[in-house]
Amino acid sequence: MIFMRICSLMLMVLTGCATSAPTGLRFLALGDSYTIGESVSESDRWPVRLASALRADGYNIGDPTIIARTGWTTGDLLAAMDQADLHGPYDLVGLLIGVNNQFQGRSEEEYREQFTTLLDRAIALAGNRPKHVIVLSIPDWGVTPFARSMNADPKAVGAAIDRFNAINRQITINGGAAYIDITPLTRADTDLHADDGLHPSGAMYAKWVQASLGAAEAAVRQ
Repeated sequence: MIFMRICSLMLMVLTGCATSAPTGLRFLALGDSYTIGESVSESDRWPVRLASALRADGYNIGDPTIIARTGWTTGDLLAAMDQADLHGPYDLVGLLIGVNNQFQGRSEEEYREQFTTLLDRAIALAGNRPKHVIVLSIPDWGVTPFARSMNADPKAVGAAIDRFNAINRQITINGGAAYIDITPLTRADTDLHADDGLHPSGAMYAKWVQASLGAAEAAVRQ
């Protein structure tokens, strides 16, 4: 029995099995209800789906660390990051934030300033590697059943969303990170929403993953 155990240990050392398993690539997702996956299962959250897709393509990436909550604005996310125990570098950082700034009627200038800070911090957490950061555009909630129930003007909401997205897009491009425009997907497939009539369904999040997978793979390959 002792001889067998010694042989087993020798075999593990020779094959590398005695060393600890690699921790894998690290993924941090920052945002609001769209990132935490309000009204869908944990497995349907877009960061979780993206990590699964990366693993399916052969990348050794762990489950995402998610800093997000329903209702958060850019200011709320900044405050939460101040409180979180985040230690970079992360191999992939996702950022999607701003719908609540628009919904609450907060100014575009405030959004510009705070989003710039958020992107800078995301890049720093990615080891000062901008290409390891992917930014997703703000979805258009004006086309949802929730918007219709509150008699929101879809054209006005859409126009406001476009203005906020113009801001985050330019800041992202200037910062050298990858920008993923998922807003047209939310306008084209208006039936893919969760039971609350506002947030995306798992099927919609799957479309976001398809749109962002290429940029995510490019990030983790570097």
